[in-house]
Amino acid sequence: MRRCLLILSLLLATAMLSWGQVPGDSVMSSQDTIQELSKLQQMKSRFKQRVDKKINEPYDTTRNSGYWWRALKHGKVNFKDSTMGYPKFVMFCYKTYVWGDRAFNSYDTTYVKSTGKNWKLILKSDNWVDSYIGHPVKNVNQIMNSRLASSIGLSLSFMAVSVGYSVSVSNLIHGGKLSNKVDFSFTCARFTADAYYWENNNDINITYTIKNSGEGLHKLRQSGISRKAMGLTAYYFFNNRRYAQAAAYCFSKYQKRSAGSWLAGFSLQHFDVQFDVEKMSEDMREYFPSQADAPRILYNDYCLLFGYGYNWVVNKKWLLNFTGTPYIGYRYNHFHQGDNMVSAVSINMRARIGAVYNHKQFFVGLQSFADHHRYKSKISRLVNSTLDFNALVGIRF
Repeated sequence: MRRCLLILSLLLATAMLSWGQVPGDSVMSSQDTIQELSKLQQMKSRFKQRVDKKINEPYDTTRNSGYWWRALKHGKVNFKDSTMGYPKFVMFCYKTYVWGDRAFNSYDTTYVKSTGKNWKLILKSDNWVDSYIGHPVKNVNQIMNSRLASSIGLSLSFMAVSVGYSVSVSNLIHGGKLSNKVDFSFTCARFTADAYYWENNNDINITYTIKNSGEGLHKLRQSGISRKAMGLTAYYFFNNRRYAQAAAYCFSKYQKRSAGSWLAGFSLQHFDVQFDVEKMSEDMREYFPSQADAPRILYNDYCLLFGYGYNWVVNKKWLLNFTGTPYIGYRYNHFHQGDNMVSAVSINMRARIGAVYNHKQFFVGLQSFADHHRYKSKISRLVNSTLDFNALVGIRF
């Protein structure tokens, strides 16, 4: 880590010193860079000396109720020493942590190894579309695909917890609020849980045909259709001693040998698609002359899931993962204009593929995600999907 910081400092100093200079100044730039690097090393050395001095200076070692605090300030903490005089609450927290770590985060070390780092910072390029295929109304076959939402995002992780946010590049360049995502995850050896929220107001490309009309294929680009989704998914790993989902998607473990696991859990999801007829094209206004005529898809899913995940260790650097989880349950439909035969059965499918390259504390990843939902009513048959691909680079520290 120190080498990396020194190299980055050297590169940054060189770039700043060479900005706007003529070639004849290159010798002076090199000398200035060496001086700056020397100052940085001196600052690090002085800081380390102060810390060492503080830790090694004498202090009162009387074993009373305040000893643990004095020892803590001098780096002499030892929870296994019964004479430290820790308060009951501090010992309770420590014992709870030890129990939780042993019960929920214990692996077979011949298959899984810790990275030795608690923090991770990730920069990612997130590219995704939402798609709707089927029969939105009687005698119409239709495919709707949103324009590609290209986003950039950051994710910060500490131990098992990760929080991320990504925003559309178009939002940053042109303003507005076209698309964005927020996600949260908790992953340990035995189970994982992730929550998300996304919205997409990008234009949609529509291709449709009308049965028995004699007309050909119709294509148009449509605005005024907003889509939002949020959800929570959690599942348990049955082979949790040998299989580490965290190695592929959280980057907090190393999978040393290939292994897979069956998994089971639940999923809660909310989905909402709304049409704004004022923003629709003339072709679409023929079908929906007023806002009251506009369709809307609004439902909640409550499902159980069962699936399988597999980590394939290609070599010491590369890891590939595939996870597939079909799920089935109950769908509560909030809105079904003119249609009282909306199915309450929710049948869905989720698939995930990940590739990771590890190099010391750095890592690079490619991930693809697909979530498919079947929507059925008396007049509508749709499969609405979210398809996501992202590339990321991160550092552990």
